[in-house]
Amino acid sequence: MSSNQAYRDTYQGEPAVWLKFGRYEAVLLPEVGGNLIAFRDTENGYAFLHEPTAEEMPAFKARPFIHGIPVLFPPNRFEDGKFPWNGRTLEFPVNEPATGNHLHGFVHSETFEVEDFGATATESYVVAALKVDERSEVYKYLPFRFTLRLRYAIGENGLEQQFTVVNDGEETMPCLFAFHTSVNAPFVPGSSAKDYRLKLTIGERWHMSERMLPTGEFQPLSPNEEAMKGEGVYPFFESLDNHYTAVPQNGRNRMELTDTKAGLTLVYDAGTSYKEWMIWNNGATEGFFCPEPQVSLVNAPNTDKPADEIGLFSLAPGEIWQERARIYVK
Repeated sequence: MSSNQAYRDTYQGEPAVWLKFGRYEAVLLPEVGGNLIAFRDTENGYAFLHEPTAEEMPAFKARPFIHGIPVLFPPNRFEDGKFPWNGRTLEFPVNEPATGNHLHGFVHSETFEVEDFGATATESYVVAALKVDERSEVYKYLPFRFTLRLRYAIGENGLEQQFTVVNDGEETMPCLFAFHTSVNAPFVPGSSAKDYRLKLTIGERWHMSERMLPTGEFQPLSPNEEAMKGEGVYPFFESLDNHYTAVPQNGRNRMELTDTKAGLTLVYDAGTSYKEWMIWNNGATEGFFCPEPQVSLVNAPNTDKPADEIGLFSLAPGEIWQERARIYVK
């Protein structure tokens, strides 16, 4: 039997599609927002993504933000739950009482339909889609007809994500997305978080109000943040809940996480469509952190900055937006 496989099974009791290719395996949870919950190197015992334990599964399903690769649409926070769009204001529930904002959108817990999965000589893959129309719960808050399609594949060169958005409706829709990607540090057995150095293609840091909304101004980068742009820094040097502009380096928008003890670097090449990086490290708690590629600035529809500058993208009827990302080890 070939070691390259794609099949339905369960993960911690949840319906899942498993992918196996050579030393790699990955797991997709279609009924929890199409979350790719695991990506592992089974030969070496590396677990790259932060996975929930069996005990954590109920909390994960209730708030699936800090495990795997959840989809956020629309991403991050919106002031008072208000989302101005094309002459009207959409009203989102205020689900973060501490700030009085809406947080993280409406698709992270939806059921994606598995459209295809399989294995070839070069990859094992799965395709899952969420179709939103008048019958969907999402439509109550985002009254547009559209399809989100995720294709994940593992092969010799690691994990590839292809994300496609299709406007199936008759009016222009917002195209604002993020991935709340949760990465283990350490991901190598026997290593310590102190052995890790983080690099991220950030530019400037946004100044945030007490409500965690951008004021429109920038803050000076600290020496550790400057190191994050260059030679790398310990990922838990302080509590991080920060937003930065994304500035591609050498044509790529990426995170690099190096295990200095093992001499390995995990690369998360997110694609240059993402204009912002969010980084959150769970109050500087070692174990995992979230480098989040985000198309748009937080609260983008409520700001007056140029749309292209802050990633306030739209899709006209029939238009398609697509981006690819890759996670691999070098």
